[in-house]
Amino acid sequence: MSIPLSETISTKPTRSDGVEARNRLLDAALQLFAEQGFAKTSIREIALAAQANVASISYYFGDKAGLYRAVFSDPRTNPPVPPEALEGTDVTLEQAIRGLLSSFLEPLKQGHVTQQQYMKLCFREMLEPTGAWQHEIDTNIAPAHMALTRGLCRHVGLAESDDDIHRLAFTISGLGVMLHVGNDLYTQIRLGLVNSPQALDAYLERLVSYALVLVDAEALRRRSKASAPAQAHFPESTSLQAP
Repeated sequence: MSIPLSETISTKPTRSDGVEARNRLLDAALQLFAEQGFAKTSIREIALAAQANVASISYYFGDKAGLYRAVFSDPRTNPPVPPEALEGTDVTLEQAIRGLLSSFLEPLKQGHVTQQQYMKLCFREMLEPTGAWQHEIDTNIAPAHMALTRGLCRHVGLAESDDDIHRLAFTISGLGVMLHVGNDLYTQIRLGLVNSPQALDAYLERLVSYALVLVDAEALRRRSKASAPAQAHFPESTSLQAP
């Protein structure tokens, strides 16, 4: 199943008094899509759960496909990371890393249940693809990743990225991903780490510092490798024999 991209953008303006109604539809749709999937969820179910009429879905989102896309890209649970925020001329590497990691932590402030539902939606989309996950990779994840690799290259003095730079970029992103994938572990083992906006802000500061240490370690590894004296190599078959 594939959802046409042409159906993902509503052209209807959202008045200020309609924001709450629109968000109710998004919240109801998130819960139902996460529990039942796209195909098994009807717009009537969503409208009923949101205490709205079916016509409001058409007004704000066009149709069910447009609503699904809107749920998947809702900035409350999935804030975009513009590449220019990670590699602008005035953006330091620390600012870039902070911006990337904050995009993982800010949605957690919406609440444990909401973010659990969004993660379930992502996993369901991977198992029952409609094209939304691939669209997310193409338009958000991959551009942000490539922007981060370019920033890392500048920091360590590389002209272009290699496998280790990509490993480093994925590892930095993984610091934020873990907070979503392992949210149940946090709540059961150390709830105080993630149970308030203040706790999440403190966690962000630590993650930024951890990421910068990883970057420095990679830069040091490369410098050490470059400065290591060349080793003499002899063919294994060569032997020294007395005349």
